[in-house]
Amino acid sequence: MTTVERTNEAWVAALKDSPDPQTVTDLRERLLRGLRYALKQYHVTESDLEDFAQDALVKVLDNVQTFRGESKFTTWAQKIAIRVAFSELRRKRWENIALQDMVPDEPANEDAGDSSPLDWLASAEPTPELHVTQQSLRAMLAELIRNELTDLQRRALVAVVLREMPIEEVARRMDTNRNALYKLLHDARQRLKARLESQGVSVDDVLEDFGSE
Repeated sequence: MTTVERTNEAWVAALKDSPDPQTVTDLRERLLRGLRYALKQYHVTESDLEDFAQDALVKVLDNVQTFRGESKFTTWAQKIAIRVAFSELRRKRWENIALQDMVPDEPANEDAGDSSPLDWLASAEPTPELHVTQQSLRAMLAELIRNELTDLQRRALVAVVLREMPIEEVARRMDTNRNALYKLLHDARQRLKARLESQGVSVDDVLEDFGSE
C-alpha cells in the first residue's frame, strides 16, 4: 500500500473537527505498523495490536488540538500508541491477580519457603549489594507498612510501589478513582515519613541509602 506523505499541518487540518475518513484510515495503518514493530519481541497477538491501534487512534483524535509541532505528527501519534499499548499490557499482566493476594496479613513463613513484597524490604540476608544500613531501613519500613498503615493504605502502597501495578488498575480494583488513590498514597507516605522521623530517620537518609541501587 502506498503511503501518503503529509506535513504536520496537513495531518492536523484533516483530523480536527470533522476528521477526513481516508486520513483517519491512513493514520490507523501507520499506528498499527508501528506497534507491530515496537512490540514484536513481546509476542502480542494481531487482535490485541488491532485493539491497541484503535484505542490509540481515538486518543490521538481526542487530543489532536494539543499537538504543538515540536516533532513529526506521526512520531507524536506513535508515542501515544506505544503508551496506550504498554498501559494495556501492564493491565493484562495483573488482571488475574487479586489485591488481597499481594499483602499477607502475617509475615511469611521463611521455614516454609514463603515470601512477600514486605519480606523483600525486611531481608536480613547479607549480599554484596546490600549494606547494613539498607537492611536496617528495609526492616523498619516493612514493620511500619505492616503495623502503621490502614489496610487500604497498605494494599495501595504495595500494589503501586512494590508490585508496580498500573495505578488505573489498582483504582479500578479498589472501586475508586485516580485522584482518591493518589490521596490515599499521599497519606500513606506522609504517615510513614512521620513515623520514620519519630524514630530519628529522615527521608533524606532513606533516599541516600537506597539511591545507589
